[in-house]
Amino acid sequence: MILTGPEIHASVAAGQLTITPYDSDLLNPNSYNYRLGRTLKQVVSDPTDPMRLAETAVIELPDKGYVLRPGVVYLGATMETVGGDEYVTSLIGRSSLGRLGMFLQISADLGNLGSAHQWTLEIKVVQPLRVYPHMRVGQVSFWKPVGARMPYDGLYGGISEPTACSPRAAAGLGAAPVRQGAAA
Repeated sequence: MILTGPEIHASVAAGQLTITPYDSDLLNPNSYNYRLGRTLKQVVSDPTDPMRLAETAVIELPDKGYVLRPGVVYLGATMETVGGDEYVTSLIGRSSLGRLGMFLQISADLGNLGSAHQWTLEIKVVQPLRVYPHMRVGQVSFWKPVGARMPYDGLYGGISEPTACSPRAAAGLGAAPVRQGAAA
């Protein structure tokens, strides 16, 4: 069962759901708009190999915006810390930006129970598109789980910065700590 906007608001107020910073103007009928953080990482490995640590270049978004280019994978993060132990998150892009050729969370739109962090965003564009720090880029919905709960305790659940594919995760070997300062 999906939470409605008023139920999202009530769950945040009751401490059952984390959305920080929270702004009630970002509520929708059954979702919450999330915003793009200031940092992007561009995958620059050539060729990209999921069994090797991806090389990335850091891009700090200026207030005047930054033009994303087609054919490039960008990793961003939500400005907001989102999640919790009570609901499963699902992140998708906004239709308004989709109409301009931006695709978010193409392969990983379902979050995990038990994670509250700034979510890594997978971003691709089909034509040049300017993005700005803190602009609304997507929406997150929340789902009530049914049945025995298995909270996520893997690698990506506590990372709050744009993070590339982990070779251990790609190989199905489970979590390994991400070294701070490393091209993650």
